[in-house]
Amino acid sequence: MYAPDRDQDLRWMQRAIDLAALCPPAPGAYSVGAIVVGEDGTELASAYSRATGPREHAEEVALAQLPQDDPRLAGATIYSTLEPCSQRSASRTPCAQRILEAGIPRVVIAWREPSLFVDDCIGYEQLVAAGVSVSELPELAAAAKAVNSHLPGMG
Repeated sequence: MYAPDRDQDLRWMQRAIDLAALCPPAPGAYSVGAIVVGEDGTELASAYSRATGPREHAEEVALAQLPQDDPRLAGATIYSTLEPCSQRSASRTPCAQRILEAGIPRVVIAWREPSLFVDDCIGYEQLVAAGVSVSELPELAAAAKAVNSHLPGMG
């Protein structure tokens, strides 16, 4: 499993925040960046919310760039500027579930999803309960929130 030091985690997360800044702002959605990093420390995929469609989440777009059975996912880390969602509208698979299905053993986030659109996001808890290592980088939470200044209470 890719387990870099904190400085490397901070660098990858800063890059994810830079990706989140590319998101077209939407009144009912967060702007999120995500990067999948292989066990050897190389970037496997990167994305941001709404990069390929108005309802797509960053983790969803990043994971779609890789084959579902890609053996590199078994040792990868996914960096997401926001806690992976635990529920979605309609028939879309939540990002926490997508990460579990991909077999990624480590997730790093900048901040937990507030109760703006979902009353109680439990993506963090779902991942931990399934044995995924989840780390939070609170020192980058303000930068990740700033990208979402278009939303109520985030500015």
